[in-house]
Amino acid sequence: MASSAAASPTTRPAGAPDAPPVEDVAHLHTDNYPLLILGIMAASLIQILDTTIANVAIPHMQSSLGATVDTVTWVLTSYIIASAVALPVTGWLADRIGARRLFILSVAGFIAASMACGMAQNLEEMVIFRGLQGIAGAFIAPLSQSFMLDTTKPTKHAQVMALWGMGIMIGPILGPVLGGWLTESASWRWVFYVNLPIGLLSLAALMAYLPHREQKSRRFDLLGFFLLATSLTTFQLLLDRGNQLDWFDSGEIWLYALVSASCAWMVVVHFATAKEPMFETALFKDRNFAIALFFMLVIGVVMFAVMALLPPMLQNLFDYGVIDTGLVLMPRGVGVLISMQLSGLLMRRGIDARPVVAAGFLICALSLWEMAHWSLAVDEYNIVISGLTQGIGMGLVFIPLQVSAFATLPPHFRTDGSSLLNLLRSLGASVGISVMTVLLGRNIQIGHQDLGSHVTAATGGMIDFSTIDRFQSLGDAALRIVDAEVNRQAAMVAYVNDFYLMMWITLAAAPLTLLMRKNANPNAAARR
Repeated sequence: MASSAAASPTTRPAGAPDAPPVEDVAHLHTDNYPLLILGIMAASLIQILDTTIANVAIPHMQSSLGATVDTVTWVLTSYIIASAVALPVTGWLADRIGARRLFILSVAGFIAASMACGMAQNLEEMVIFRGLQGIAGAFIAPLSQSFMLDTTKPTKHAQVMALWGMGIMIGPILGPVLGGWLTESASWRWVFYVNLPIGLLSLAALMAYLPHREQKSRRFDLLGFFLLATSLTTFQLLLDRGNQLDWFDSGEIWLYALVSASCAWMVVVHFATAKEPMFETALFKDRNFAIALFFMLVIGVVMFAVMALLPPMLQNLFDYGVIDTGLVLMPRGVGVLISMQLSGLLMRRGIDARPVVAAGFLICALSLWEMAHWSLAVDEYNIVISGLTQGIGMGLVFIPLQVSAFATLPPHFRTDGSSLLNLLRSLGASVGISVMTVLLGRNIQIGHQDLGSHVTAATGGMIDFSTIDRFQSLGDAALRIVDAEVNRQAAMVAYVNDFYLMMWITLAAAPLTLLMRKNANPNAAARR
């Protein structure tokens, strides 16, 4: 029987349909592909939403949990640190206990941790439960990406990556809007409870249709994990606490920097020399994958920093409500949807990924250039158009980059590769948000000082500042009004400076696409 099953195609009966090429077969089979993809996408959605959905509820949590302005930020920090530390061990755990079991346990753990966060009664409980949520959620993103690739034909990888990318790119846009609406209409606790119905549907689909993946014995690289976890943890603490402690004027920040840099250097040496490192060196020898890691860092910096800057700018400077802010930012998601489908189509037709990625970066730079010319008189039309343009650019970058990164990687590298890509995107987001926020605050101070120096009796119009004290309380009110307007103008200048910086970062990344290899045959990895 075995020999007959392996007979050559020439022995098929006359008139029988041609068998599909061996290479164009999914690595793993599932009984219900559409429902499985829906379940995987639902899991990805709740995980990516929780990276931003809790941000708008922080002020409400502060009063409810009895926290201070400084300590309540640990609700966000604990999630980020736990996720960053857990991400690198995804591949080892998937090999050790089975990728299917790990994925199902991750989704179940994420749902349970979300419910616990919603029921937390004090800050200590919230920080612990958010840490557990971050650990469970860390495994969801790389496993969802690798399972979508494994259960899809190689020639359809671009299409399925476009679908997966929609959740990754649109989640940060929907998060603040959904979080704001839930907080205003119900309670901040519903920011976490909303994960329950979506998560249960995802869990049911995964338990029913998620295929098993081959397990293999793999030694745990304890030293590599310890060094990498220490470097990531101290680096995240540096970013999160730096602004509070005035950065390198604080000994604590210097300690974080030295420990993080030292451990990072030792990680590089260890991975290059160890017999069985956490990540095999073959991953980094693939040119397209290595360049994709850098580009994911840039995407994290630009995309997440912009999404962190725009909501407070629109709400504080332009008096937009939470819902209005979400509606104005929604076209960015529309642009992502359009361009992801377009880039997926281009990849399926064999178009070289390099000019598509370069065009995406240039379109993003164009949108940031438009934003750098905003003023306090900017209208909704310009905000919508720039957001739509930026979404189109990001979509053109994301899908070709993902396809090129995985095109030449064997299937058994996909989980490790996906975890590294997600880790770099997460690190880029942390760096981008921290750096842009710090520059914003400092530029507001500089701008206020510069603009304030020009507000004198000669420029005050009808107000004579030299004798304003005779009006007592009315004079104080007038000065506060002038100071508030100077603050608004200084803040707008600071936002513009941030947009300019991100524009130059994006422009600098575009020429690096020339270092990528031309598109590999989408079936190359499948043949290995």
